[in-house]
Amino acid sequence: MPGEYGDAVLADLDAMVRDGLHRWGLSPGASIRLLNISENATYRIDDGTRCMVLRLHRLGYRTVPEIESELHWIQALRAGAVVETPAPIPAADGRLVQSLPSPGGLPSRFAVGFELVPGAEPAQGADLVDWFRILGRLTAAMHGHTKAWTPPPGFTRKAWDFAAIFGPEPIWGDWRSGLGLDDAGRALAARAVDVIERRLLAFGRGRDRFGLIHADLRLANLLVDGAHLRVIDFDDCGFGWYAHDFATAVSFFEHEPIVPELMDAWVGGYRGRAHLSAEDEAELPMFVMLRRLMLVAWVASHAETPTAQAMGTAYTQGALDMAENFLARFG
Repeated sequence: MPGEYGDAVLADLDAMVRDGLHRWGLSPGASIRLLNISENATYRIDDGTRCMVLRLHRLGYRTVPEIESELHWIQALRAGAVVETPAPIPAADGRLVQSLPSPGGLPSRFAVGFELVPGAEPAQGADLVDWFRILGRLTAAMHGHTKAWTPPPGFTRKAWDFAAIFGPEPIWGDWRSGLGLDDAGRALAARAVDVIERRLLAFGRGRDRFGLIHADLRLANLLVDGAHLRVIDFDDCGFGWYAHDFATAVSFFEHEPIVPELMDAWVGGYRGRAHLSAEDEAELPMFVMLRRLMLVAWVASHAETPTAQAMGTAYTQGALDMAENFLARFG
């Protein structure tokens, strides 16, 4: 498997985790299990009665100040009981962010420990509408928190604005490199991007619309546990449009017929907690289109990950079908 997480790299990461267990006071014989490969590599560690999750960061994706800023926000959200999310676990030296050396001579990786919390990803079934209503309420609570919160000095996170998504150096890569995308498809998608840019300029970046957001509330980052809905993985949090957080929640299934119903439920939940204008609601489909094109780029630039491999060229074609519908409505 080529790319960031080839087989040799994964073997090295396993050894890296094993060698680093002592930093969190864990025994060398603890059980380690790879949970997920996406932007980062995530492991579950069991050591008797102690369990934790360890996140190893993709090379070059985050700086230490950026990771520390993410963790500051998580701690503030937990302190204010805004949302249920796992607590970061400091290492024995008191630091939350560690740099683990590679046993095989590869680059070192930043690592962060988190508590293990119960729950499972919500299924795409009838109950999902109800969970989206709850998610809307939780998202409104997080947005309300960011509007009132004063970040600590040195707080730094990337901006998910038009330039970061579609500009000359996009964070997730160029959508034009989408798997299976031909010249006709690029021309169609480019028209959609032009409409998105015009609408974003008109929409603006006022304080009521643009601020610190989670930016990746996809189903894989939600945990259902009884009546609880927990939010995990703030690794992509940054400064963006609040409405974008809805679009992230339907990541990888933006084209499904259930999405309008999920949107209505999310809006209802959000308005049960905070104001959402009719103008904001009207732009949610635009943000869904934006997110889909972002992910076309992500799939191409993260082709070694299981999620990207599962999407393949069909995901790109689905984006073009969405672009045609989007342009018929907004173009």
